[in-house]
Amino acid sequence: MDPAKRAEALRVQLNHHSDLYYNEDNPSISDGEYDVLMQELKAIEQAHPELITPDSPTQKVGGTAKRTAGVLVAHRVPMLSMQDLFSREDVDHFVEDCREKLGEEITFLVETKIDGLSMALRYEKGKLVTALTRGDGRNFGEDVTANAKVIGDVAVKLKHPPEYLEVRGEVYMTNADFDAVNEKQELLGKKPFANPRNCAAGTLRQLDASITKERKLSFFVFNVQDIQGKELGTHQEAYDYLKSCGITVMEHYFVCKSREEIWQAIETIGELRGTLPYDIDGAVIKVNDLSARSQLRDTAKNAGYQVAYKYPPERKETKLLRIELSVGRTGKITPTAVFEPVRLCGTTVSRCTLHNQDYINGLGICLGSTLLIEKSGEVIPKCVGELPEKRPEGAQPFQIPMVCPVCGEPAVREDTADIKCVNLNCPAQLERLIGHFVARDAMDIKGFGAVYVHDLIQEGYLQDVADIFTLFQHREELIEKGIIGKEKNTDKLLGVIEKAKGNPPARLLTGLGISNVGKSAAQALMNHFGSFDALMAASEEDLVAVPDIGPISARCVFDYFRREHSRTVVEKLKAAGVNMEQEIIAPPAEDLPLSGQTVVITGTLPGMSREEAAQLIEKNGGKVTGSVSKKTSFLLAGEAAGSKLTKAQQLGIPVLSLEEVQKKLSAE
Repeated sequence: MDPAKRAEALRVQLNHHSDLYYNEDNPSISDGEYDVLMQELKAIEQAHPELITPDSPTQKVGGTAKRTAGVLVAHRVPMLSMQDLFSREDVDHFVEDCREKLGEEITFLVETKIDGLSMALRYEKGKLVTALTRGDGRNFGEDVTANAKVIGDVAVKLKHPPEYLEVRGEVYMTNADFDAVNEKQELLGKKPFANPRNCAAGTLRQLDASITKERKLSFFVFNVQDIQGKELGTHQEAYDYLKSCGITVMEHYFVCKSREEIWQAIETIGELRGTLPYDIDGAVIKVNDLSARSQLRDTAKNAGYQVAYKYPPERKETKLLRIELSVGRTGKITPTAVFEPVRLCGTTVSRCTLHNQDYINGLGICLGSTLLIEKSGEVIPKCVGELPEKRPEGAQPFQIPMVCPVCGEPAVREDTADIKCVNLNCPAQLERLIGHFVARDAMDIKGFGAVYVHDLIQEGYLQDVADIFTLFQHREELIEKGIIGKEKNTDKLLGVIEKAKGNPPARLLTGLGISNVGKSAAQALMNHFGSFDALMAASEEDLVAVPDIGPISARCVFDYFRREHSRTVVEKLKAAGVNMEQEIIAPPAEDLPLSGQTVVITGTLPGMSREEAAQLIEKNGGKVTGSVSKKTSFLLAGEAAGSKLTKAQQLGIPVLSLEEVQKKLSAE
């Protein structure tokens, strides 16, 4: 691939993942995967310096300053990142480079690198006056003073204080405190946090200090940013002084001189992984002499006096206890490994998906196998191997039975790797199908939670999705049994169901859960055929002729409407008065204002839903997609636009408000 094109593609990927990690506290790939992409970009830019751009991830700190926790505060001292190293050769090179510039007698300090959120504290005459996050690293951070003051490890008042002191450290959560928070989240029916780092970052940035106090964040200081009224010679001396002031500093650190001592310290810290009450993701090597640091040049992104050695992804061995089979709403049978619990990236895990039979065969997984487990994206547990030498004698790879584990009906393997139950009346499929049907992207029946779905199926009120629209016939029974709640709650849900009958038919088609037919495909089909009657009568050739509908989706739609059960459900929906027709949207004429343009919508639009905005764009010849890419013509952005806005700005894609789009259309 052309180096310029590959560099640009890598910048887009890295900026996107950096935004998820630093600003959204919701990473989708692991640190290791991110580091591989970053190393590739660095290699390209090193070979082709003319390709380096100011907004390249190699040239800037990953975060941006947001106003979620408070006002923005200007940095007095930059809070820069560190260069990541991955081998002993890289570490030795850094050490030798420092010696060449600073002298052979220079010493280094090696310490744990905690996986948390960076925060600076400013003290005036011993009193904590400001706490701020790293933000963009150079210009602004977020004011989190109120939250910082309720963290137990943060000293609000110092002993033996200097005139002015600014320190930098890491906010984190111990594994025990993280488990306690997630346990409470589950009890409250809320989504658990993915890992301690995400929980700590989200907690520090929210507005209620009482929540911060309750969640028991922790804090270590790892650097003196600025000090007035006290002279300090080395980093070790700074730690001793900070401890005398009552400040909590890093627990594990080693002063080293030779390359061998430094590497031994790195290995010692590496052996601590899994034994400490908190997560570490590397070891930091920094020049110990504070005055000498100024002779080492910083880059736009990284401090010159320190680097971070990153350990390989954490993996654990564990014994497979059993394989459980579950059935999804499309009938797919998914095998899940249940193994002896292990601790990974701050959480205890005991389960992970094995995907399908091909995946099981590829790894050679047998009952009783010893598995290698790691976390994909540091969030999702993943089996990455099986140890043949520890496999039970004579064991064979596990075979998924060709029988549905829920209803007992035969299962089939189609063209894909998936094994499916094709019984549409399977209870497991029904519960998940109805949950999908009432969800936001389908019929959007708000308040129809999973508990209601389960109980209504168990009580016999729901045998297919069409039965939702006849629940009003059982109002008195539902109130008497309290399945949905008392009279007020029951009537509220029945009212939302009644209103949903008028939804656009594309929502209904999405909700039916037809394989390979999501929201976009459903919209394309309804725009083309206009009614369910016409869609049901269509041949495979008719379906394939629809823009954006491929042969697999066409086959799935055709097969679905050939089944007697599917036709019965459609007739019941029609009888209940559910909207099944819309105006056919003709293919856009070449002279329409947005002909040939691809648009992405994000944020909350003033006075118009996203669905209405999409219809407006499509009526004017445009095409609406869900993700930003180089092919996007412009982004229609409302309030609280998130990562899509960031990506559009990174790609240089025009960003328009609804008012600007309306003016654009009226001017044509």
